[in-house]
Amino acid sequence: MVIPMTRKHILVVEDEDKIARLLCDYLKEAGFRTSSQANGRRVIAQVKRELPDLILLDIMLPGKDGMALCREIRQFSDVPIIMITARVEEIDRLLGLELGADDYICKPFSPREVVARVKAIFRRVGAAPRAKQMVVGAISLDDETHRVIVDKKALNLTPSEFGLLKIMMRQPNRVFSRSELINRVQGYDFEGYDRTIDTHIKNLRKKIAQILPDQEIISTVYGVGYRFNETPD
Repeated sequence: MVIPMTRKHILVVEDEDKIARLLCDYLKEAGFRTSSQANGRRVIAQVKRELPDLILLDIMLPGKDGMALCREIRQFSDVPIIMITARVEEIDRLLGLELGADDYICKPFSPREVVARVKAIFRRVGAAPRAKQMVVGAISLDDETHRVIVDKKALNLTPSEFGLLKIMMRQPNRVFSRSELINRVQGYDFEGYDRTIDTHIKNLRKKIAQILPDQEIISTVYGVGYRFNETPD
């Protein structure tokens, strides 16, 4: 029996035909529907037309690069995005996440690992909530509608940022280690993800601070991790 998760549609944006076909083959074998695009200039129209459930987005593309596309997609959609890159420099990985990507994977990679990352994101996004609505101080989170309101203003979050906020709001004032946040939000452990969590937290803080500039909602506990403050400093 095919579970609902495997009916999801994945858009593979990759200009190397061999890699694109390999990814599509493995994703189809896992039960996903796929489509592909090799030209960066055609991606936005395809995303708006097909409304994929997740995008595998290569950084190096003809026409328009993956970084610019990620930034543009985030202006109108919170669809999960996994960046694919041949660049191993950390700055490229973190820049992609700062633009709103949920994950990254470096070439060369195992197609099975890509499928595992895709499934992990869908498990996180589709996980049954313990409570549909939470209110802590000036922040309210609705897990059913995926909306966050801060001081009566809507906050636009990526799926990873939303997942982090939800986990910490469930237990305000508790300190979460980076490895715990990785496992609970991303759904798997992976070497190097400490910095990924740091980037997501930085982006989350920045968005909250635009509305509550004088309050420290999320604190860093040095050497341990992060804490959501029920009574901000």
